[in-house]
Amino acid sequence: MQSLLRWGIENSTPQNGTNPNPPAPRSDLNPEIIDMLLGKSDAELMKEAINIALDESRSEDDRVDALDNLEMTWKKLRIWEPLHGLASSGPDAVATHAIWVIGTALQNNPAAQDAYLKLNPLPTLTSLLAPKAGSTSSAAQRIRSKVIYALSGLLKHNAPALAQMDIDGADGWNRLCRALQDPDITVRRKTAFLLNSLLMPNESTASQSSATSRSDNFHTPDSQQQERESPIHANSHAAHLTLPNRASTSALTLEAMTKHDIVDTLIQGLTDPVPYGEDGDNEEADLDFEEKGVMLLRTYLNLCNGPLEQDQKDRVREWISREKAKEAKVSDSGSGARSGTSTSSGGGGGGAGNGLAERWGMSDGEFVEFTRKVE
Repeated sequence: MQSLLRWGIENSTPQNGTNPNPPAPRSDLNPEIIDMLLGKSDAELMKEAINIALDESRSEDDRVDALDNLEMTWKKLRIWEPLHGLASSGPDAVATHAIWVIGTALQNNPAAQDAYLKLNPLPTLTSLLAPKAGSTSSAAQRIRSKVIYALSGLLKHNAPALAQMDIDGADGWNRLCRALQDPDITVRRKTAFLLNSLLMPNESTASQSSATSRSDNFHTPDSQQQERESPIHANSHAAHLTLPNRASTSALTLEAMTKHDIVDTLIQGLTDPVPYGEDGDNEEADLDFEEKGVMLLRTYLNLCNGPLEQDQKDRVREWISREKAKEAKVSDSGSGARSGTSTSSGGGGGGAGNGLAERWGMSDGEFVEFTRKVE
């Protein structure tokens, strides 16, 4: 520090504006000291982090810490390819954090989605939804959970990416379907939530279409010329302007729900759930998954008018009746017998029906509409 101060005084300009001894370039400044004083740019920090993560001679903890730092300082850099490589290689902890970083970068970022999609990542990501040979159960579960997170970032509001779920090698829909019966209940919950997000009709797109149809008769030559000449500025969301239907994923998901037996797997997961847990010994229904699964089924039936086979309707209706009976018992034990409570699938006004509606996050009216779809 003293040498820097002395150099500054010696090379400062006098008050009269003249400097008979112009400063000579310093050749003895230590770049590390400059970095300590000024700090490194985010780009430099991220490049260092990715190099550490790729360095197999480093300890696993160092590589994981580097990926943690990378997620914190994420900027738009050309590091998709090495990150994607880390997702399918190296220790489980490194792969898990690499997938986590990918998922974080993709969230609500069309430009990042497009850049990552160029690597054809779906076959790799969806293949990781099954445990790897030799991985510990907990490590495999963490990877699958982060894969759902990354798929959410890549597929939501991104119909072009969703269309690649059926390409050769991806087998994406079938693997998502199997994830609804994953041994880890967290993976089941996240999968049901993701499918519901993809299936949900896009309200903004519908409102834009409606507004466009209403204003068709009010176009003038000047307004049409203005629309044609409206510039699309380069930014992370320009893709939605150049391709307005990009965010509409409902139709593709609706088709996949029946084509790949996702609906039937969902119904089985609700009415006769597969045991979960590390040893597969937990047979109790998980209320969180149940709520998310019912919401997915309701979106399919009530918002998308998806079809059900009669056998599927029967299974859902009988399951609702059983759950109503359980709710009635709980209600009776808490506040006395309610002998008049209805247990039919269509009645949403009784105490048991109200209990199920509340349990599944529905209003009484929504519950009635839902149960009518399985009559």
